[in-house]
Amino acid sequence: MSERTAPRTAPLRARAEIDLAALRANVRALRAHAPGAALMAVVKSEAYGHGAVPCARAAVAAGADWLGTATPEEALALRVAGLPGRIMCWLWTPGGPWREAIEADLDVSVSGMWALREVTEAARRADRPARVQLKADTGLGRGGCQPGDDWAELVREALRAEANGLLRVTGLWSHFACADEPGHPSIAAQLGRFREMVAYAEEQGARPEVRHIANSPATLTLPESHFDLVRTGIATYGVSPSPELGTPADFGLRPVMTLSASLALVKHVPGGHGVSYGHRYVTPGDTTLGLVPLGYADGIPRHASSAGPVLVEGKWRTIAGRVAMDQFVVDLGGDEPAPGAEAVLFGPGDRGEPTAEDWAQAAGTIAYEIVTRIGTRVPRVYVNEEQDG
Repeated sequence: MSERTAPRTAPLRARAEIDLAALRANVRALRAHAPGAALMAVVKSEAYGHGAVPCARAAVAAGADWLGTATPEEALALRVAGLPGRIMCWLWTPGGPWREAIEADLDVSVSGMWALREVTEAARRADRPARVQLKADTGLGRGGCQPGDDWAELVREALRAEANGLLRVTGLWSHFACADEPGHPSIAAQLGRFREMVAYAEEQGARPEVRHIANSPATLTLPESHFDLVRTGIATYGVSPSPELGTPADFGLRPVMTLSASLALVKHVPGGHGVSYGHRYVTPGDTTLGLVPLGYADGIPRHASSAGPVLVEGKWRTIAGRVAMDQFVVDLGGDEPAPGAEAVLFGPGDRGEPTAEDWAQAAGTIAYEIVTRIGTRVPRVYVNEEQDG
């Protein structure tokens, strides 16, 4: 992902401006929501599209105790970039870079016996113990070890490997299925199962440094789930994990990314003029059209065709017709902004622009996907890089 620092007036085709002061403020706000727990800033998938290394540095500067990634390659890249401290990664497949992770002092997640066997063998080769966190499937039905005999075997063998100096069980953890739906019966069920599975592991002799299950929505709304550590992903970037829970402002958060582009063309067309592929939009009368040089190759959802909102010269416009690979059109209604005028797709909303949530509604998806999918052709432009105060 390209990184650059430039003023707002830089003549770019498009830009995703990343406000690192907003990110630091979000980290501080999230810490205040869970004052008794450490905080892991999750920077997987290039920090949800914002840029992993700059965002990781900003999060650590603001007090994040841990960094989290999905893949080991993401975590190793943070180490190569010089990020110190605790980093955890959890999405492993057979043959993964276990030894490299051990030598980089990463915390690695283990959900089953195949992974435990591979990490202990890597620890033998590395001649140093692995830092292992055992993941429990408390009801999400995705990653994690099932309760009962599977969990008992995993705990037993992990503690045996610990006694042999091959690993250290540093954490016990799980993940919610429906924390963004307050009152969902699975929340209490998962919390109860997590407590039981943790209690069993500790009764067998596990002494984890951290126990954790809380994601962004749980951090914001379920204090009983905070345990020793909370993992904040999308909320770190100022996006609400669920509009039903509240807006970013309701939680003291501010969106970090503003996506904009320069109009590539403004032209007059008559009424009855078809616009973009398939002519799903036909101009109702004489008007002006603006060409926005962003498309689905840049991560603009094609599902937002004829629906995605854009701010041009203080007015909300709607995509006219289909989103193409590299561009889409807005009907300017006779207004004549100059070529190069700014078209803001989404941001914090301070200037009346749409938000990522508005785009999620237009595309029938979630705001997580809107920010994460913005592609590498769009430069990330970092502002407010210096620590406040």
